[in-house]
Amino acid sequence: MSESPSANAVATLKSLPLDQELVLKVIPMPADVNANGDIFGGWVMAQCDLAGSVIPARYSKGRMATVAVNEFVFKQPVRLGDILSFYSKLVKIGRTSITVTVEVFAERFTAQGDYLKVTQATFTYVAIDDNGRPRVIERDSSTSQQ
Repeated sequence: MSESPSANAVATLKSLPLDQELVLKVIPMPADVNANGDIFGGWVMAQCDLAGSVIPARYSKGRMATVAVNEFVFKQPVRLGDILSFYSKLVKIGRTSITVTVEVFAERFTAQGDYLKVTQATFTYVAIDDNGRPRVIERDSSTSQQ
């Protein structure tokens, strides 16, 4: 009796998202590996937080802080040698906060040209003043429709 091909298959893509912005590209190194030989989840989370902050920085025009990780899903392990592409998209701009999604795609070292979604996350950042208190995000004509 053989297993069905879909039982162990992982969906790969031939292209990366066109409706999101590439905000970070990185290759994990040996120091980032856990005891199982995969990349530490905490390392991936830190990279996602950095990637997630790129778009909000344009709108906050000053200091900001990560205030929530609304969702974080590890879909597949990240492996040593993977080329990781972090894509982000604006979800919402509030009075003092900005929410974005981050999707991470791995291009395996041995299967270049094929992409695998390994992580997805949603973050909320808050614009802060010099005392660390929330401040209003100034809206101009380009952000008023968000």
